[in-house]
Amino acid sequence: MAAEEVPATRWLTDDEQQAWRAYLRAHRELQVALDDDLAEFGMSLPEYELLSMLSEQEGGRARMSVLADLVVQSRSRVTHTAKRLEDRGWVRRERTPEDGRGVAIALTPAGRRTIEAAAPVHVASVRRNFIDLLTLEQVQCLHDAFAEVRAHLVPGARADDVIV
Repeated sequence: MAAEEVPATRWLTDDEQQAWRAYLRAHRELQVALDDDLAEFGMSLPEYELLSMLSEQEGGRARMSVLADLVVQSRSRVTHTAKRLEDRGWVRRERTPEDGRGVAIALTPAGRRTIEAAAPVHVASVRRNFIDLLTLEQVQCLHDAFAEVRAHLVPGARADDVIV
């Protein structure tokens, strides 16, 4: 029996390699900059993202599994993040009224005040460190490119989905 042929590796071209490395570096540096700007509120970017997504949910509450999907993190990571936010008094855990078995987290009044104070600083940071550096065409190209990547990676997602 002949050994199965392994397809040849399609190495990245120089231009592709440069684009990939530019993405990796910029992504990491942008996360550091956004984290730094949130430090005055005593929160990290993942904590901000969770609070922000929670603040947009009806009643300021959501099941942990829903939040995990929204912030694209594992449920265990969301649980750890929620615990830190709970320790600060920004969220509280609740049983879900739908089935009594699930766990939801709800934004507390202190959490709402914190996210409302941090949001303008975060948006200014996103603008200063990302959006305002690009042309409208570049922003649209980034949207289109990453929507395609997401549609490839997320079963059932489409490139024209609105991400909220």
